[in-house]
Amino acid sequence: MKPLGRVPTLDLPLAGGGRFDLSARRPRTFTMLVFYRGLHCPICRTYLRDLDRRLDDFAKLGVEAVAISTDSKERAERSKKDWGIERLDVAYDLGIDQARRWGLYVSASTADDEPLLFAEPGLFLIRPDGTLYASSVQTMPFARPPFAEVLQAVAYVTENNYPAPGAA
Repeated sequence: MKPLGRVPTLDLPLAGGGRFDLSARRPRTFTMLVFYRGLHCPICRTYLRDLDRRLDDFAKLGVEAVAISTDSKERAERSKKDWGIERLDVAYDLGIDQARRWGLYVSASTADDEPLLFAEPGLFLIRPDGTLYASSVQTMPFARPPFAEVLQAVAYVTENNYPAPGAA
């Protein structure tokens, strides 16, 4: 998936009720999709809690955020509750084929508390017109873009009308 190209459709249920439909989103600047590994991942817990605390800062920049995993409803709702995620929308039931269409890496379980297959992390900034602005995809749970840096980047690119990198 290249910057400025259309992204795949995404319509998933949300923990606590409702749905996340990417095509219905109309943020001022970006919809930020944060794909996470699932309930079994302690790094995801820390990462999503940090995002949950920064939602107001992202909203000031016109960014709407959602966390997404291949977890089941039960596991997604447990993540939200057990991790203390208060405001961040948490979508679940991302299919493995869907994860691959988004360019995410897929891992097989190595422990009893992990699903048989699950998607590795990714962060995508989607423009209101449904095109990709930027992405960061990991093959492992480590070295994700810190949300403080993502905030700085979004502020810079919106203030300077910075073109989508990597589109050439």
